[in-house]
Formats: sequence, C-alpha cells, structure tokens
Amino acid sequence: MRKPLFFLVTLIFFIAVMQGCHQQPAKNIAAAAFQFKEKLSDYGFFTGILKELHPRKGVTGYELSTPLFTDYAVKDRFIVLPAGGIITYAASGPMNFPDSTFIVKNFAYTNPQHQKVMIETRLLFKDPADGQWKVMNYLWKDDQTDAVKWILGKKVPITLLDDDGQQISTVYQVPNTNDCKRCHINNSVLTPIGPKARNLNFTREGHSGNQLLEWATSGILTGMPAIDSVPRLPNWKDSVAFTVSERARAYLDVNCAHCHTKGGDAFNTGLFLEYEQTNPDHIGIRKSPVSAGGGAGGLDYDIIPGDPAHSILAYRMNSTEPGTAMPELARTVIHKEGVALIRQWISGLK
Repeated sequence: MRKPLFFLVTLIFFIAVMQGCHQQPAKNIAAAAFQFKEKLSDYGFFTGILKELHPRKGVTGYELSTPLFTDYAVKDRFIVLPAGGIITYAASGPMNFPDSTFIVKNFAYTNPQHQKVMIETRLLFKDPADGQWKVMNYLWKDDQTDAVKWILGKKVPITLLDDDGQQISTVYQVPNTNDCKRCHINNSVLTPIGPKARNLNFTREGHSGNQLLEWATSGILTGMPAIDSVPRLPNWKDSVAFTVSERARAYLDVNCAHCHTKGGDAFNTGLFLEYEQTNPDHIGIRKSPVSAGGGAGGLDYDIIPGDPAHSILAYRMNSTEPGTAMPELARTVIHKEGVALIRQWISGLK
C-alpha cells in the first residue's frame, strides 16, 4: 500500500512545480548576451559612403583634449545612445553611460598622397544583459567599402605621414580583443578610457561652445555642475595655455595611466601616472623599477630630476623594441613630440 501512495505524492509535487514554472517564466530566463554584428555597416551608424563616417541622427561625434598616441593615426570618435538614453555626469572616471550605449573609435592614417586610409574601427558596447562593457574590433577591407569583425588581430604594413609630413613605414598592429581588454580593464572590469569629464571639457576646433555644454544643451548629458567646477585635463600640445609640467602630466595620464593606476594592468609596478597623482615615488621620481628587467636599459631610476638621459621613463618611451618600449601596446613607432615633451619636463624637475 505504501508504494502507490508514494507515487501519488510524487506526482502531485511534480504538477505543482510545473505550474509554478508556468506562472513566472520571465524570472527564470536570463537576458541573452549581446552579439556583435559581422560588418560595421550592419549597425547603420553612418549615412552615405561608409568611409566618410557621416554620422546619422542620434550619433554624436566627440574629441578629447589630449588623446592617446597610436602611430600618428587619425582618429574619429562617436557615441551612440539608445533611444531616449542620457549620459549622467561623473566628476571622476568615465561618464555614466546608459545600457545599450556604443562608443565608436575609428583609426586611419594619412598616406604619402595625403589620403585618409581606414585601418580599423573599435566598438565598446554596454550590454544591458549584465550592465558590462563588451569590446569588438572591425578591420577595414582593402577596397575601403566596409569593415568586418576581426577578433584575432593583424599586422598591417603601412606608409604614413607624421605630424610634420615626414614619411614613416611601419607594420601597424591591429589588436586582438584580449589586447583591448588589457588596457580597458580596471579591477577586472572592462571600462572606457577616454570619455571622462576632464578630457571632454574644452571647445572643439570649429565649434563655438564647450563640448560638455553642447551635450547638456542638446539633452544627452544630465547632472553636470557649473562648467567652472568641472575638472579640466590640459591639451598636451597647447604651450600657451598650459605649463610644461601640466602638459607632460596630461600626456602621461592619457597614454600610460589606464595601466599605471591602482587596479590597472601595471598596478604591480607601483608607478601610478594619473594626472592627480602627487606622491613623488608613485610618479617615479628617484624610484627604482619593480619589474622592468632588461627593459630598463641598465638604468636605475624611473625618473632622475634634471637628467632625462638616465631616466627609464624617457628611455622606454624612446624605443620600439619589444620588452623595452612603453607603452608596450598601441604603437609601433616612436612619438617624437611626446618624447621631447617628457624629456623637457624631466629636465626641469629639481
């Protein structure tokens, strides 16, 4: 008699469980993670000829007061907000972007015929499935008609014109997605690097108003305080408005501090190069390197005030050798103007 009773109780329990599942299906199904499209054109970010990057309505172009150096690349930046999406101001770190935001960054070079040649387009997407940023690279076709999803990275031989119009031949390194993550990771969380209030707080060439005020006025930015209280990162090229020290620190912040900061990829070095950093040891002044190895070139200190020739920081910036060059990603040629600025800064330190 016990056996039929056992099966009856089991059957009733099974029916009750199944009814409960049917009553609340939405809570038991996780949102599907975002899938990047196969081609850049599939997103519809731009109108007309794709390589001309004419943004459609709702796509906002932006610039940075001091951008990252990448082999004298010509860069175009855009933000694509979801319908009704608004950016929330953040005094430090990247702005607070709503879920489903795209950040688009295009890389090109100027060839000896003074033509703009597309190389790659990188996308960051804030996935609403988990609120986390995801990254994908798109490699432009040789015929410049479109860019295709490219995960593995690629070496692209190019001949470009630098800022002085001089020809440079190099093998441009398109990063793989893991390379992208190395620079964009902080405390194991992928995050944008460039679009911070301090690096957006300026008036773009050809515009009459401050970039952040333009965003606020157009309704895509909320929570911004009076513009005078917004932090400002110096333009490293502007020797009229900013001192050598301000320009050099801004340059190091943008080119180095995404790794050389607490939680960054180079956290273990103890060399922290954020613009706000005031600790001389963290900046590298008379600091012995922790993990430079042979990359230090036999030198003893990251920075020796007044002596750039014997400062590891300047030495590594002035190299393209693997294991020595810094930054170790994002460039294959020496940024001669950047090196000159850092050497000038070190020479003036006491």
